[in-house]
Amino acid sequence: MRGEFLDLAGARLYYYAAGTRGAGVPAVFIHGFATSSHLWNDAIPLVPSGHRVVVLDLLGHGRSDRPGLHAVDAAAHAERVVAMLDELQIERACVVGHGMGGGVAQILASRFSPRVSHLCLINSVAFEYWPTFASFRGKALAPLAAILPPSVLTRVLRADLARGYGDRERATHSIDLYLRPFDCPEGRDAVAAHVKGLSGMKATARALELYAIAAPTAIIAGQHDRAIPTSLGRRLQQSIHASTLDVIPGARHFTPEESPRPIAEVIQRLLNR
Repeated sequence: MRGEFLDLAGARLYYYAAGTRGAGVPAVFIHGFATSSHLWNDAIPLVPSGHRVVVLDLLGHGRSDRPGLHAVDAAAHAERVVAMLDELQIERACVVGHGMGGGVAQILASRFSPRVSHLCLINSVAFEYWPTFASFRGKALAPLAAILPPSVLTRVLRADLARGYGDRERATHSIDLYLRPFDCPEGRDAVAAHVKGLSGMKATARALELYAIAAPTAIIAGQHDRAIPTSLGRRLQQSIHASTLDVIPGARHFTPEESPRPIAEVIQRLLNR
């Protein structure tokens, strides 16, 4: 599997394509804050055949470029996903988002509804609940993110991300990959830009007309997710017409990594709707 880069208005996004082309709609997978496309490695092989699968690194994450002067709030990420779909000549797709990526997916389904055939929200932010690592730990670190030494910032991120796993060995391996791009001054600046962008997303989230989303929607929550409470998944189900809710038993925040088969099964049922 070989990834490629797309130049979108001067910002390079990394993505890779998988799966098989067929009669089924393509599927686009969007990771959350401070992670990368690695999140989906175990789930992607389980996606049903006949679907082209596109997995990306959001700007500032993974192999994609650092943000520089480009906006990195969830709305800006959503606009870049649309630009990516245009470049790849994908008219409509099933959009799957995890964590902050679920917020990006909500914006796509609300503001760019013709481009979204199906919607899957996994451990997703929503409404007024858009936490960053700073709010996970109950510390006001957001104002300091731009000036903290990168090693200090990554230690904070590591501790917060680790809380989302049940498997410590997996957590160590994945978090090492996720944080590698941030352990330098440019990476620290990318984190600070995201913290700043996310802090203003609550107002945007309140303005989203989730009740108007027409795409078939599946919502997935982890039973023991300490970052995103399962009650938020229930609120999303009540707000999005004809959506389904699956709570994965025993799962924490990183369900695509630790429970990939239940995730794939929910996506398969969603694509059949």
